[in-house]
Amino acid sequence: MNEQVAATPAAAARWAPYLDKLRTLPKPALMGAGAALIALVVVAIMWTRGPEYRVLFSNLSERDGGAIVAALGQMNVPYKFADNGGALMVPANRVHETRLQLASQGLPRGGSVGFELLDNARFGASQFAEQISYQRGLEGELARSIEAMHSVQGARVHLAIPRQTLFVRERQSPTASVLVNLYPGRSLSDSQVSAIAWLVSSSVPQLTVDNVSIVDQTGRLLSSPAGAGRGMDADQLRYVREMEQRTVERILGLLNPLVGYGNVHAQATAEMDFSQREQTSEIYKPNQEPGQAAIRSQQTSDSQQVGVTPPQGVPGALSNQPPLNPVAPIQNPQNAQQGQNAQNQNGQAEQDGQAGAAQPAGPSNTRRDNTTNYELDRTISHVKQAVGTLNRLSVAVVINYRPDQDGVPQPLPQEELDKLTSLVREAMGYSEARGDSLNVANSLFNHAEPEIPLWRDPDNIALAKQLLWYLVVGLILLWLWRSIARPLLRRHLEPAVEAIAEGPEQAEIDRQAAAAAREQQLSRYEENLALARKMAQEDPRAVALVLRTWIEKDGKQ
Repeated sequence: MNEQVAATPAAAARWAPYLDKLRTLPKPALMGAGAALIALVVVAIMWTRGPEYRVLFSNLSERDGGAIVAALGQMNVPYKFADNGGALMVPANRVHETRLQLASQGLPRGGSVGFELLDNARFGASQFAEQISYQRGLEGELARSIEAMHSVQGARVHLAIPRQTLFVRERQSPTASVLVNLYPGRSLSDSQVSAIAWLVSSSVPQLTVDNVSIVDQTGRLLSSPAGAGRGMDADQLRYVREMEQRTVERILGLLNPLVGYGNVHAQATAEMDFSQREQTSEIYKPNQEPGQAAIRSQQTSDSQQVGVTPPQGVPGALSNQPPLNPVAPIQNPQNAQQGQNAQNQNGQAEQDGQAGAAQPAGPSNTRRDNTTNYELDRTISHVKQAVGTLNRLSVAVVINYRPDQDGVPQPLPQEELDKLTSLVREAMGYSEARGDSLNVANSLFNHAEPEIPLWRDPDNIALAKQLLWYLVVGLILLWLWRSIARPLLRRHLEPAVEAIAEGPEQAEIDRQAAAAAREQQLSRYEENLALARKMAQEDPRAVALVLRTWIEKDGKQ
């Protein structure tokens, strides 16, 4: 122990001149040297650590992990696992290159498969197997497209595509369901949900948006049919708000220059009808005059009978028998010839009588039918009403009192109030037939704000948080100064006196020795100064020669 104590002061004495030289250096030089030393140490540590590894892929499935490891072995890329095998790491300078090379091989494939299923089609596969492969590929491609969104971590798509049939009444529409797994702390907006629904419906024939259901990992239904739940979807509510906001902006744009900014407030309520209606009507006009209408069809039937003998005989079976063969009576041929001539003359006379006489001599039966069909005027109209029809608009406007010359608020004159009401009516597009309502009131505004306690005032809370932050920072800086900065400054800037002793007696002896050495140096300095003064008084010439010699030496140097 005594040998160690004796060796330590010797080592301290050996390094003391170097420490004294370091203390004489300026502070910027010391700080620069310290920074260079720290940088050298950091470079040496990084040099000895080897290449830095970064994450290539994380949360890989076993199938993708095995394929990627095999590909890395073929590419001669070193790798290692981190986070208990949950992440695959490669050298940092080869991360992007490796990802591109793996992407060219279709890795990682993820949990879903796409249309690459159709690349390995089996020979002799049935139509049902081909349809299933196509449906699986379509589901995988849709899932990959949905996973491309920033908020979606993973997605699964299920398609229900019924078989096509020739019977129209038995056809069924396809449906789809989507399960999205979101990143922690993220959510999908209504527009993003609608985008996913439209993406899926546009990729499957005859699939409508209403038949797409979207659910997140918590089991919450994100998509709902239009008009379900709260009565209107997001687009319809946004359209109503825009309609009301535009109405209020038009009213304020007219009244603010007249009554002053801040002296008028307006609110509007719009009742919209978003139901879709289609109407088909067929209208027939009244019949027109025969000469003015077009004839569609005409039918005429004439019937005329002259000398008709009414049916005779006894009704029954005997009267229905055919007549017997007539038997001519035996008579003189000359008489028969005369009778024939007389009959011909009578027939000719009868015909002449029918032609010349106004009325026939014998019985007659005349019938005439005439049917004429005219074209009818017909108008067929198909009307599809627009979606988003304004049924009713209600507006309420409040105008502040106007101060007079003395600054006292006074109500507006009735004439001016009526003029402002007319302007508001024109700005809102007032329609009495539609049932619109307008109420313009003139009242004194109350600008007094409610008193807020000091501990609830937002400004005071913000000020208190800022002061607390400054206090914490000050305490941290004070701790750093007293614990780190001040000891370092004392150690490097103040003279270092190393006193290594076994007890307090040795430390006291060392202090006395140091004080004696200082007194001896001072006394030696005083003696030399007194001797120089004495020599200057006794022999000033010799002193001048010495000074001259010193000056010449300094000049030569």
